Amino acid sequence: MKKGYTIRIKYKIIFSFIIIISIFAIFIYEFDKTVMPTVIAVSEAEMRAKAIEIMNKTIIDEFMKQFNYNDVIKIDKDKNGNIVLLKADTLRLNKIACDVAIKAQKALSDLGNVGIQLPIGYITRNNVLSYFGPSIKIKMQPIGFIETRYSSEFESAGINQTRHKIYINMKTKIRIIIPLKSSDVEVSNEIPIAETIIVGKIPKTAIQMDLNDAGFRLKNFSD
Repeated sequence: MKKGYTIRIKYKIIFSFIIIISIFAIFIYEFDKTVMPTVIAVSEAEMRAKAIEIMNKTIIDEFMKQFNYNDVIKIDKDKNGNIVLLKADTLRLNKIACDVAIKAQKALSDLGNVGIQLPIGYITRNNVLSYFGPSIKIKMQPIGFIETRYSSEFESAGINQTRHKIYINMKTKIRIIIPLKSSDVEVSNEIPIAETIIVGKIPKTAIQMDLNDAGFRLKNFSD
């Protein structure tokens, strides 16, 4: 009698264990299928916004310190005031682009090491539940290259007046790291760094703006 009772207890324990494992497996499956895509999407959006904020701040800080249009863009005129040569100092532009890439990489790495905390309620995008529930820690790691490239455009601004705009484009890849998952995201942003009105007739042959060759590409330390 005692032996049969012991066997029944063992069967109950085994059966209970199987039920618990099955429920846990179903929960993990449903969580991965329904919740994780939302978690990844929100994490990507948050980290992308943080990365762009860092990139913009780095660009603005460095160009405010180092960039002066009259030093970078050389304008030569003839005795009649007509422009005979318009040329960029690509060496100076490359130096600024290098400093931007290095400092942006460090700032992105620092943010990635610290990470950000997102409450589960925030992930639901429900205004009432935004700050409730346990938090998920999201980390980020720069991967690949940080690349900075220049571009410029000229447009008429009146008689013998030309508006010249210079842009810098910064591009990199980051890896979003959350518990059980990771996702690679490309982040790029273009912002204007200079806009000026050039007075004088500019023939096309006078423009030697090789900005497509100016820029810098920095390999991430983590690769």
